[in-house]
Amino acid sequence: MSTPQLVVHRDKELMAQAAAARLITKIVDAQASRGSASVVLTGGRNGNGLLAALAVAPARDAVDWGRLDLWWGDERFLPEGDPERNVTQAREALLDSVPLDPKRVHAMPASDGPHGDDADGAASAYAEELERAAGPENHGTVPTFDVLMLGVGPDTHVASLFPELPAVRETERTVVGVHGAPKPPPTRITLTLPAIRAAREVWLLAAGEDKAKAAAIALSGAGEIQAPAAGARGRARTLWLLDSAAASQLPRSLYPPASS
Repeated sequence: MSTPQLVVHRDKELMAQAAAARLITKIVDAQASRGSASVVLTGGRNGNGLLAALAVAPARDAVDWGRLDLWWGDERFLPEGDPERNVTQAREALLDSVPLDPKRVHAMPASDGPHGDDADGAASAYAEELERAAGPENHGTVPTFDVLMLGVGPDTHVASLFPELPAVRETERTVVGVHGAPKPPPTRITLTLPAIRAAREVWLLAAGEDKAKAAAIALSGAGEIQAPAAGARGRARTLWLLDSAAASQLPRSLYPPASS
């Protein structure tokens, strides 16, 4: 797995704008080289902030939105259209304003979907959808995502992989149901670390003083069971995108600029 690189921005607004510009470049480059691009979205204030910044970015129209596959790192297992669902928030921030191919928007199942309240069954169905999308070149049961984005929680959780809970210990399945999550709602669906590590690039987003301790722990050599963010790595690149507040507890030795 790749060694983490850091980019620290002055504030969360600048971080969101810069990350949106970086994502546009990655998508355009992938579409130019392979014909399409595959991105995994994250929810939360930083993930939604990035999408909102992308919606108003001058270069937004450089993306061929019809040749973009969108997946999610996790989802709150709530009814379709619930305002707390990541996909609902993503549609409001960006997705409803760009010409995506609906068949290439892979939302995780809702609690009022075909699996009812069976989060584990819904997770298995999403794993099967990922496997169907994986080609021979992916050498696995998930596509090789171009960029997989993750917000970092104050407790170091990423997606819905919380410290010490069973999901973060999963080594084989790519998607699992989460029960008894320590933040509401307690029932969720999440990609596991094996699925996350299939991505070419993993970007971890952290802004605000409440994320400073989590960033310091995850980047200090902590184990992934105790600090799930420490285990989120990309095949080619692992990029931490932070604002100065989230980076405030990091030693200056970790500050070298990431390569472009």
